[in-house]
Amino acid sequence: MKVLFLPKYPEEGASSRYRVYQYLPYLAAAGIDYRVVPFMSPALYRLSQQPGHTLRKSALYLLASLRRLALLFDWRHVDLVYMQRECLPLGPLLLERWFRLRGRRLVFDYDDALFIHKANSHSRLFSRLKNPARIPRIMALCDLVVAGNDWLRERAAQYCPRAVTFHVAEDLQRYTPKPPDQPGEDVTIGWLGSPSTEKYLELLRPVLVALAERHPGLRLKIVGGGRFTEPRIEVEHVAWSLDTEVAELHSFDIGVMPLPMEEWSQGKSGGKARTYMAAGLPCVCTDIGYNRELLEDGQTGFLARDEQDWLNKLEALIGDRALRERIGGAARRDVEARFDLQKQGPAFARLLLSAADPGAGVNS
Repeated sequence: MKVLFLPKYPEEGASSRYRVYQYLPYLAAAGIDYRVVPFMSPALYRLSQQPGHTLRKSALYLLASLRRLALLFDWRHVDLVYMQRECLPLGPLLLERWFRLRGRRLVFDYDDALFIHKANSHSRLFSRLKNPARIPRIMALCDLVVAGNDWLRERAAQYCPRAVTFHVAEDLQRYTPKPPDQPGEDVTIGWLGSPSTEKYLELLRPVLVALAERHPGLRLKIVGGGRFTEPRIEVEHVAWSLDTEVAELHSFDIGVMPLPMEEWSQGKSGGKARTYMAAGLPCVCTDIGYNRELLEDGQTGFLARDEQDWLNKLEALIGDRALRERIGGAARRDVEARFDLQKQGPAFARLLLSAADPGAGVNS
């Protein structure tokens, strides 16, 4: 079987790395050949994480779209097309309809509430041009929708008869547990993400200020952001890199994942929290959506509904090294049991083989 993967991002992009690239080494053993054609080049991806540069972004988006449209003439040696998000971010569903017309099996993979409009402060123009109503139409063309959580799967099932949940796996050979803390060391609260999601740290600003007043030496380390500042807190910014990501995670004592209490957050699939857990870190996450399924509150992490919740749970972790180690160890064991890439990789290959089977049901 030959699969054409169409991820949105190059490997640097977390959603594409976790939803596509990390599974590729497991496909050959299942007799699956593949080709990967990301929409964004590395240059466009890096630029998309920065504000401004509208003209250059527009030019690179146009080039990326033309490269994708070239697939209209390069589809014959493909049995299945695996779309991680849309084929093209704007406009009519040319590629999706073309592949459908030519009898290719279609799979749509998504791990965000793409059918809800959400402004992106780093790409305001493209954000305004996006049409979330395209997403249900894409799903209706597909043989299978692969969702990042059950809430997304339930919505996909309204448009595609075959919709499944496939949770992201963690490479436990790469994400090793954090070494034990040394007594007396200052505590670092860490956040790992991208510039487009760094804005959610604003939800924690009052909490972080209050904690810094109570715990001199407390540090906030932001990996992958760059804009959040607060003069009353020691803030350290570090550029994200695939090569240094694990070392930066090991420099955290506590991981945080704040989200707004709104419907869009129901579509988040817990990637940030799961990565903290894989690294043996205790984490505190907003008590919404899939986070409630991912974390057992007080056992493998903490859930927080409001500022007082955040304050209490972060303070408990800051003041108790043994608690941090207990929660972090339990989190790591939970990921080993449920999200190990060595188990999920072959499961992903089986999912592709099932999607390629016409007898499994076609939504035409």
